[in-house]
Amino acid sequence: MRRTLIAGNWKMNLNRAQAIELARSIAGGLRENSSVEVAVFPPAVYLDAVIAAHPGLTVGAQNVSENGDGAFTGEISCAMLRDLGAVAVILGHSERRTLMGESSQQVNRKTIAALNAGLTPIVCVGELLEQRQAGLTDEVVLEQCRTSLAGLATEQMERTVIAYEPVWAIGTGHVATPAQAEQVHAAIRQWLAGAFSPSTAARIRILYGGSVKPDNAAELLSQENIDGALVGGASLKADSFLGIVRAAEPQAVA
Repeated sequence: MRRTLIAGNWKMNLNRAQAIELARSIAGGLRENSSVEVAVFPPAVYLDAVIAAHPGLTVGAQNVSENGDGAFTGEISCAMLRDLGAVAVILGHSERRTLMGESSQQVNRKTIAALNAGLTPIVCVGELLEQRQAGLTDEVVLEQCRTSLAGLATEQMERTVIAYEPVWAIGTGHVATPAQAEQVHAAIRQWLAGAFSPSTAARIRILYGGSVKPDNAAELLSQENIDGALVGGASLKADSFLGIVRAAEPQAVA
């Protein structure tokens, strides 16, 4: 069964003290034996501080290099993340695709590197507003899935999380309706069933991201194929992030 995952992407926000305090507040607000898995993704420079201060909290990185050690100035390798204690990494976020020019081919190389290093990749896909308006949502999203996840063995795919984030809903205050989000999630799961197998598709978690807040989380998470949320702005305040976690608990399958 798929365990609900609520992941907080802190993006390029906070200072060291604020990151530690936010992690402390989130860790302190989690219920024991919750059916919901919770993870936070601080800026890379604060990963060690957050992990050291709160060793029981699941912590990941927002990006990683596709390369190993070597002459790659400014990059961070999967081995370095593992050395710090990170267990997961967000890959292919729309901000990296659109602002930094990352291609699905590059996301694929990073995904394979992360899996080979024992990290859980959260691979993001999503369409632009003009693509949705042109009726191209499924075509764009499934092509991103095909290319970003190319060459993965079944065992690797089952260790991978997918996050559907419509670009037009990220940080805009707009959110896909539960029906819109569910339609894309169902299309992704159908693609997984064909590319791998129905049993594999049934085990893979697909998160929704895009202006998720405590007041809309429950309805989104009640959809059959939505297995959690990748939360941006609302993850920067413990109360709002924990509110999303609370909303997820009645929907969660342990």
